[in-house]
Amino acid sequence: MLILGIILFGMVIGAGAQLILGKGGQGIDWTLAIVAGLVGSFVGGLLISLLSGDGLDLRASGIIGSLVGAIVVTLGWRWYAGRSKAV
Repeated sequence: MLILGIILFGMVIGAGAQLILGKGGQGIDWTLAIVAGLVGSFVGGLLISLLSGDGLDLRASGIIGSLVGAIVVTLGWRWYAGRSKAV
């Protein structure tokens, strides 16, 4: 059950990152949303939570860190995808 909750949280965070960055006329890429949400949550959320002293509890700092991490992952993915299409 915990794994399903983590995947759902990652999907919501990843979709939020795509909505913040703009869809560019496309719908939400759910595969990218799950991957960006999970990676962004792990790196950004964990790092910000530990730096702010909140530990591993679910707090606003971890959620904001997760969203920022997902935005960075989504930007990186879009940059890489755009670069590989140009070649």
